[in-house]
Amino acid sequence: MPQLKLESVAQMAAKAKAVRRDVLLQVYKAQSGHPGGSLSWTDIGVALYYHEMTVFPEDPANPARDRFVLSKGHACPAQYAILADQGFFPKAWLETFRQYPTKLQGHAENHFTPGVEVTTGSLGQGLPQAVGIAIGLKVQKSASRVYCVVGDGESQEGVIWEAAMAAPHHKLDNLCVFHDLNGLQIDGDVKKVMNINPVPDKWRAFGWAVKEIDGHDFTQILEALAWARTIQGQPAMICARTVKGKGVSFMENNAGWHGVAPKADEYEKALAELAD
Repeated sequence: MPQLKLESVAQMAAKAKAVRRDVLLQVYKAQSGHPGGSLSWTDIGVALYYHEMTVFPEDPANPARDRFVLSKGHACPAQYAILADQGFFPKAWLETFRQYPTKLQGHAENHFTPGVEVTTGSLGQGLPQAVGIAIGLKVQKSASRVYCVVGDGESQEGVIWEAAMAAPHHKLDNLCVFHDLNGLQIDGDVKKVMNINPVPDKWRAFGWAVKEIDGHDFTQILEALAWARTIQGQPAMICARTVKGKGVSFMENNAGWHGVAPKADEYEKALAELAD
């Protein structure tokens, strides 16, 4: 099946609802996983996979592909839902999430899952790998681009900021990163656990081109992606303000849903809220 492309904001919004339903399906079936952070970056993922990036579902390793790295690897249910819809693997796999011997691990795993570029989940490790891939593509003189999603709790890791220094040093204008700023992590408010603010100013100070957006507004997401393509000589950082648990009223802005699966009644209520 060829890559599925969407053009209109309305189409993307409808697709995002479907992806969120599949996120909940996976976590509910497994009774394990991370719904909150998966739902917060879903809209970003839809814009990337259905509008921005070039990927090849029937040939995942095609060298002409754009690369995507989910640095916050525990939020992989959203990526799995998108990859299944795009045809990288059968949708039936979604019901095996986190259930041995599944090919859909609880954190993004490239050895098992078609379409996953690198293994992530050990927080902070995805962005440095994205930087390395971008350097490699530069060496190869490839026109492919690298996209990465980083979490805000994850950004308390020092390795994130080592990568933040390296990317501008190497003038990686083929790298575009989204900082998923939902404000919550497993232990609560990011500001209280270990404050990382002011986030945009930090990235600017490290030498990145920075744009701030509403991470649930498709118009803003698409405009930011178009902007990123115009940047020359430095990497692009899109600081996206998001809502943890977005789309499910009782999960929104609730750190308790970081890594908890819904029970049957909660699952049905959530699906009703995400109905077409």
